[in-house]
Amino acid sequence: MKYLLFFATAACCLSSFSHAAKPKPNILYILADDLGYGDVQCLNPLRGKIKTPYLDQLAARSMVFTDAHGGSSVCSPTRYGVLTGRYAWRTRLQKGVVQNESAPLIATDRLTVPKLLKSHGYQTAGFGKWHLGQNLPLNGEEMLTDQPIRNGPVTRGFDYFFCTDLRFFAPFMFIENDRFIGKPLFNRTKLGAKYGAGTSLKPDDFSHILPTVCDRAMAKLNEYSKSAQPFFIYLAPCAPHDPYVPTAAWKGKSGLGTYADYVMETDAEIGRVLDALEKSGKADNTLVFFTSDNGCAPYAGVKQMEAKGHYPSAEKRGYKSDIWDGGHRIPFMVRWPGKVKAGTTNSQTICLTDLIATCAEILGAKLPNNAAEDSVSLLPILRGESHPPGHEAVVHHSFDGNFAIRHGKWKLEFCAGSGGWSTPKNGSKEENLLPPMQLYDLASDTAEEKNVQSENPEIVKRLTALMEKYIVNGRSTPGAPEKNDVEVGLMKKANQ
Repeated sequence: MKYLLFFATAACCLSSFSHAAKPKPNILYILADDLGYGDVQCLNPLRGKIKTPYLDQLAARSMVFTDAHGGSSVCSPTRYGVLTGRYAWRTRLQKGVVQNESAPLIATDRLTVPKLLKSHGYQTAGFGKWHLGQNLPLNGEEMLTDQPIRNGPVTRGFDYFFCTDLRFFAPFMFIENDRFIGKPLFNRTKLGAKYGAGTSLKPDDFSHILPTVCDRAMAKLNEYSKSAQPFFIYLAPCAPHDPYVPTAAWKGKSGLGTYADYVMETDAEIGRVLDALEKSGKADNTLVFFTSDNGCAPYAGVKQMEAKGHYPSAEKRGYKSDIWDGGHRIPFMVRWPGKVKAGTTNSQTICLTDLIATCAEILGAKLPNNAAEDSVSLLPILRGESHPPGHEAVVHHSFDGNFAIRHGKWKLEFCAGSGGWSTPKNGSKEENLLPPMQLYDLASDTAEEKNVQSENPEIVKRLTALMEKYIVNGRSTPGAPEKNDVEVGLMKKANQ
C-alpha cells in the first residue's frame, strides 16, 4: 500500500511538473494601418504590383486567412475590438473615429487582452498608434506638455506604451507611458494645429516615425527576451496611413507612387522586427499575428495605382470607410512554429475581435460573461481541426455607422450605398434611387455587384432578425445577455 501511495504521489508530481514546465507562448501582434488586402503581393498575385518580400515570407511560414475582417472599416473601432473582443458600436462610438481630445473609449473596468495576459504572468508592451482616447493635459486649447496624461494605455493593461497618437497634431511629440517626450516640433501647441494646416512642417519631418517605433519595439523585445517571463508585444505602426512619408531610401522604389513606396518600407520595417525576434532566440515559442485595421484609403491614389495594374482591394469592392468588403477585409497571418502548419490557408470568416478569446483558450482561462462579447477563439482553426467552431455570423460596420451582417455566403447590408466615402454616399441623390438594403451572394459575386435582396426576402428577414438579436443581447457569442453601453439608435440603424 505504501508503494502504491508512493508511485501515485510520484506520478502526480511528474504530471504537475510536466504541466508547469510547458512554457506559455510569447505573443507578437502586428497591426498595420490602412494596408489593403491586395497590398500584400502574395495575397493578390494577379492584381498586386507592390513588392512585399518580408510579408510574403511570413505568409509562407504561416496560416493565411483569406476571409478576415476588421470590426469596422476605419481605425478606432477596429482597435477597440482587437483589444477588448467587443464591437465598438456597442459603445458611444457608433460612427467615425475617436478624436485626439476624446475621453478613453475603453472603460476602466473592461477586460482587455493585456489585462488578461498580465494576470497570467505576461509582460505587456505596446508601440505606435493607440487612437482609443486618453485624457490629455489641456489648459483650454493649449497642450501642457510637461503634465502627465491620464487614462492612457498604461491604465488599460500595458506595462509600457510608446505612443504616436499626436504625430500629425500639435505638439507633434511621442508619448512614453503617460508623458510627452522630446520637444515640440512646432511652437503652436494648440490642439487643433495640424500638419498641413498652417504649420511649417514638411513630410520629411515625419519620415522618422515608422523606423523609430520599430526600433523601440525591437529594444523592448530584446529586453523581454532576457527574462523567463512570457511577453505580449502589440506593434501598431501608423503606416502606411497618410501622410505617406517614406524615408529617402524608399522614395520612388515602387514606381507606383508615394503610398506604394511607404507600403514597401512598412514591409521592410516589419521584416526588421521579425528578424530581431529570430535573433532573440524566442521565435520558436512566439505566436505571431500580422494584420491591418481596415482597407486601403481611397485618397492613397488608388485610381492611379489601379491604372498601373495595382488593386489595393484586390477584386473586392470599396475601400477604407465603406461597408463593402474592400473597406474591412484585411490580410491576416498567424505563425506559430510547431503548432500552426506553415504554408496553409483558411477561408473561414473571422474578425479581429477574436484575439482575446484565442488567448484565453491558449491559457486555459475562462472569460467572464461581461467581457469579449464578440470574440471567438481561433485556436481550433490554428490546430487544424477539421470542423472548428466559429462565428455564427460576423457584423461589419462602416464609417457612417451603417451595419452589415455576414452569414455563410450571404452578406446583408443595412444601407443603400457605400456607408462611407465611396459613391453612392449616404444621403446622396444616387443613393436615394437605390433599394434601402443590399444582399449579396459572395460565393458567386465576390465583388458585390448584383444586389439580390428583392429575390430573397426570407434571407433578408432571417439576417435582419439575427442582427437585431445581436444588438438586443449585447453580444454575438453564447452567454447571458449583456447591455450595450449605448443602445439609442442602434435598432433604427439596423433596420434602415
